[in-house]
Amino acid sequence: MSWRPTYRSSKFRNVYGKVANREHCFEGIPITKNVHDNHFCAVNAKFLAIVTESAGGGSFVVIPVTQFGRIDPHYPKVCGHQGKVLDIKWNPFHDNIIASCSEDSSVRIWEVPDSGLRRNLTESVLELYGHSRRVGLIEWHPTTSGILFSAGYDYKVMKSFVTESVKMIDCHTDVILCMSFNTEGSLLATSCKDKKLRVIEPRSGKVLQEANFKNHKVNRVVFLGNMKRLLTTGVSRWNTRQIALWDQEDLSMPIIEEEIDGLSGLLFPFYDADTHMLYLAGKGDGNIRYYEITLEKPYLQYLMEFRSPAPQKGLGVMPKHGLDVGACEVFRFYKLVTLKGLIEPISMIVPRRSETYQEDIYPMTPGTEPALSADEWLSGINRGPVLMSLKEGYNRPNKLVFKAPVKEKKGGVVNGIDLLENVPPRTENELLRMFFRQQEELRRLKDELTQKDIKIRQLELELNNIRNMQ
Repeated sequence: MSWRPTYRSSKFRNVYGKVANREHCFEGIPITKNVHDNHFCAVNAKFLAIVTESAGGGSFVVIPVTQFGRIDPHYPKVCGHQGKVLDIKWNPFHDNIIASCSEDSSVRIWEVPDSGLRRNLTESVLELYGHSRRVGLIEWHPTTSGILFSAGYDYKVMKSFVTESVKMIDCHTDVILCMSFNTEGSLLATSCKDKKLRVIEPRSGKVLQEANFKNHKVNRVVFLGNMKRLLTTGVSRWNTRQIALWDQEDLSMPIIEEEIDGLSGLLFPFYDADTHMLYLAGKGDGNIRYYEITLEKPYLQYLMEFRSPAPQKGLGVMPKHGLDVGACEVFRFYKLVTLKGLIEPISMIVPRRSETYQEDIYPMTPGTEPALSADEWLSGINRGPVLMSLKEGYNRPNKLVFKAPVKEKKGGVVNGIDLLENVPPRTENELLRMFFRQQEELRRLKDELTQKDIKIRQLELELNNIRNMQ
């Protein structure tokens, strides 16, 4: 019998992480110090949103992804919540729509102008109430427009629609730690503090599969694309961090378990369905491990590890249509470094010499158009995402319009001044700058008035001359 090596070739074997230059990072952001186990960051092709530290309520900033450098301490914020913001998520089909949840037990949907925020945004497009305690998680439906799922500390999952109708899923006995949809959005996987992993039919709330494995305490769960697999991160009975791979149709026993290390930080899994790569990033760690997942043994193939000395509080992920295809970028993280107030982009790059479009690493990927309407999904129709090519379609404008109930705009006019459009200065330096700008404006107006007076006199003299000639 001839000997064969266990070496397995892979086009992603040499993927490496590249940190953006300092001038392409975001500095001076007061990142929240909340200890809630979440990312506190959301990214899309237009904006970067980060939950910030604030007093007297919760807030987050929304910055254009191209506005690098140091951010003004008084940069406008989204600050309508009465409690701390715990999670934020961009709508996958509307780049200007973002949802947030808070300790005030509410879920709010906001619309950000194309040019970004010019002043503090306090009026939300939609406010959703139904939870009796604080809300810790939110997830948009992956293929349907206008459906948002939220999980609160009242052990319930709330389905919300832009028509303001709300339905509850009540099948958990403790706090829900994580939610994940499959590709079609026909299944919802949840991990719970009661140590159980559940697969739920999201329309009816019926539990299809349930696992309670003593050797693996589940913290986070993610569907692995169309593989009909689930991956969970958690801790073993010896308190070591580990991952487990499950068959979504049989949760009686994990397919494999693999111990990672003995650190205590929570492991966040990120899965790329296009490349079948899994990224593992620990809260408080400085490294990101990545694997390739297959349907055959050994199922998990370790590739490499990105290392950094700065610990990460959370990570935002750029959607596929926002990546730099010319640089062979297959994934991009936005790393939150709390101590420095720094947001650091990290690009995962496949090294290629050719500068042409690499079709083998960029297959058709879910785009920015919904596959179903909310009514179609509720009627029982399941459909995969609308795919797009990154070669020519990632800059295509989205013609979809977000429709929400019309709300009356509250006026803030005092002595003829609109306070919503004219934000008063907060510091002495800002007051001085505004004073000097007003002085310059007064001088300009006086000069313009003088010129107009001279012009009027000239016209009057010409008119008198014409009359005398007649």
